[in-house]
Amino acid sequence: MFLNMKGKEIFVDVFGRGEAFLLIHGLGSSSNYWRPLVNEFSGRFKLIVPDLPSAGRSALDAEISISSLACTMLELLDEMNIDKVHLVGHSMGTIVCQHMVALAPDRFFDLVLLGPLAQPPEPAREALTNRAALARSEGMTSIADTIADVALSKDTKKSHSNVQGFVREMVINQNPEGYAQSCIALAEATPADPELINCPCLLITGDEDAVAPPVNVEVLCAQLANAKMHVLNQCGHWTATEKPDEVNKLIRDFYSF
Repeated sequence: MFLNMKGKEIFVDVFGRGEAFLLIHGLGSSSNYWRPLVNEFSGRFKLIVPDLPSAGRSALDAEISISSLACTMLELLDEMNIDKVHLVGHSMGTIVCQHMVALAPDRFFDLVLLGPLAQPPEPAREALTNRAALARSEGMTSIADTIADVALSKDTKKSHSNVQGFVREMVINQNPEGYAQSCIALAEATPADPELINCPCLLITGDEDAVAPPVNVEVLCAQLANAKMHVLNQCGHWTATEKPDEVNKLIRDFYSF
């Protein structure tokens, strides 16, 4: 369904009923990234799965930032009359999630972060700015080809080539201007204050994740007061897509259900 919130047209999928989860996708992705969790948990819980502004099926926003995305997602909870949720994010969405918890800690039971980062490393900022320019000048095809090649593990590309096609298709169908806006938002991201994030946190990354390598995730985990982490073997950056069964089990164990 589409929701119009303060002039922003946001697409939101809702699955199931019960206690609510809010799932926030990453750069070049959409609500469809979360299908493994939807299939696993929508029989017992309400899963709210939006496309971020300027991504997926949501309309282009005039200008976005990590802060604006966090505020829009909080407004989405208000729009849906939901006071408190379990919060799950992937990639750029993990930064959005951290800012959401820092802004409104009483609205979140806990936090699960896949391929997590507090902010991009300095070399990545220039690369993201260049990628935004490429999307605007040439469209999404070469970007999608590159991401489908470098962001997945060797095993995923060899044994699960359909995943490579899925990732390529998701990226290639992004609006080039919307994707460029998202790249700039990520390039300019600053970290949330970790001292404001005190809820239970689970951080999951892959041993071949070049965006959120385990050594960097260990640093982030140590900064959070109530966090633990897990590294998936033979896994790149598209965590839930590459290792759906393992991710679902880790989440079940984290929530003890």
